[in-house]
Amino acid sequence: MAADTSKPLFPAAPHTSLLPSHGNPNRLSPEATYWRNFRSSELETSSTYSVTHLAFSPAHAKPTLAAAWSSAVHLFTGDPLAPRPKVTVSKDDAAFSPSFRCDGALLAAGDKKGVVRVFRVDKPTAGPLRTLSAHTAETRVVCYPEAGGDKVHLLTAGNDALLAYWDVPSETPVFTVPAAHRDYIRAGAPSPVDHHLFATGSYDQSVKLWDARTGKAPALSFSHGASVECVLFLPSGGLLATAGGTTVKIWDVIGGGRLVHSVESHVKTVFALALGKMGTTGETRLLSAGSDGYVKCFDYGELKMTHSMRYPKELLSLACSPCGTVLVAGSSKGDIFVRRRKKNATEEEEEEVVSSEFAWTTPKPEKQALKPSYYRYFLRGQNEKAKQGDFVISRPKKVKFAEHDKLLRKFRHKEALVSALAKNNPRSVVAVMEELVARRKLVRCIGNLDVAELGLLLDFLHRNTTLPRYARLLLGVANKVLEMRAEDIISEDGGKLRGCVRNLKRMVMEEIQIQHTLQEIQGMISPMLALSASR
Repeated sequence: MAADTSKPLFPAAPHTSLLPSHGNPNRLSPEATYWRNFRSSELETSSTYSVTHLAFSPAHAKPTLAAAWSSAVHLFTGDPLAPRPKVTVSKDDAAFSPSFRCDGALLAAGDKKGVVRVFRVDKPTAGPLRTLSAHTAETRVVCYPEAGGDKVHLLTAGNDALLAYWDVPSETPVFTVPAAHRDYIRAGAPSPVDHHLFATGSYDQSVKLWDARTGKAPALSFSHGASVECVLFLPSGGLLATAGGTTVKIWDVIGGGRLVHSVESHVKTVFALALGKMGTTGETRLLSAGSDGYVKCFDYGELKMTHSMRYPKELLSLACSPCGTVLVAGSSKGDIFVRRRKKNATEEEEEEVVSSEFAWTTPKPEKQALKPSYYRYFLRGQNEKAKQGDFVISRPKKVKFAEHDKLLRKFRHKEALVSALAKNNPRSVVAVMEELVARRKLVRCIGNLDVAELGLLLDFLHRNTTLPRYARLLLGVANKVLEMRAEDIISEDGGKLRGCVRNLKRMVMEEIQIQHTLQEIQGMISPMLALSASR
């Protein structure tokens, strides 16, 4: 069958889908702009212990943070966060999993021996109010209920695979499940819509949903596929996020544990999950932190990744304030990284209007109008960004000169040559020598070098004279140096110089031998090439 020659093999115009878009490729999305408005800082911890858990109080007006590292739970409050007296959980053992009660008045935390203690937040140094003892290994899961205003119950779990549901005032468990999982229980979360429901995750790769009303049997169980490091209910209560390995998965617990989506955006283990509220839209994002040093922002409504934030160290814990203005991440080296969102003028005015309904505040003085007699009058508009259609005149970039270039511009020839030799860059040294030859100053510079500087020059010649790129110039310079500075080389103080000359001689002899060998090879090959060409 003959080919159709009426149509060209390649179309003259590309398809419209292959053409580049006319939008600005560097333009950030609104969500990326929102997260970039967070300003980074670091809390002073003066510790190298891992920050294993972070938690914000759900009830305080100002952000109140509890951070667990070493043997205590450290409290921070205010905007910006300022340290408060710490809560000493145990004198000798590590503290884990601080959890605030729904009203923010009490704080519970576990330790390495399995003891859970309850403290008053307003009196952190007064000692524990209640002590709950049922575990035989470190307690990594301590959860107060979030919904329903439940103030008397507490869920705990730990490395002994024991699950306990406590009546805190009486210090007695309502029920316990001795083998709730087949391995360490490292993750737990309460439901935001029902104070009876809890979820736990274990190193046996399973995730289980528990109902405190039914007791010891799990209401639902499914496998994450890797050791579970963290579980978290999404605000609706019908979706559950689990983190383990390099994957974050979202499950439909109402639909019987059906997998909704799997997020594989980390390259190392994901250790923590948190919910971040966006102040501009009121939407909530799922945040994940891993040992790769990244915090990823995921829109679980659209099922897409929207932003990522890089941190200098691997992360073990993550928390976001209920108002969404403070994002905190804890590292394995004892660092606590804080990102505070910078509010714009509109949001500040809205807060002032709301606060003025309840309390009177001193009005802010009006800004003075700029006049030509003010210095700031001539600085206005310098920070303005160009809009679409504006003609931008770019400021020429300042050329950075090397040190030897600056010296050459000042006609300090010897210093320029020594500076280039000290940098040990063959291209720069040869360029300086060529410039000195053009100025007829190279011979004078060689004559003015002292013994140490002459040693630098001979060492450079020994290493670079045989290079084909620089051989013509450097061989001439070497001959001139040996001719002019023979007395310095032969003198009693010229031992190092004589060593450089011997090395230079050896390199030249080796190069000559190589050239002789190449000529012999050429003599053998030339007759063969001529014979093959005649045939």
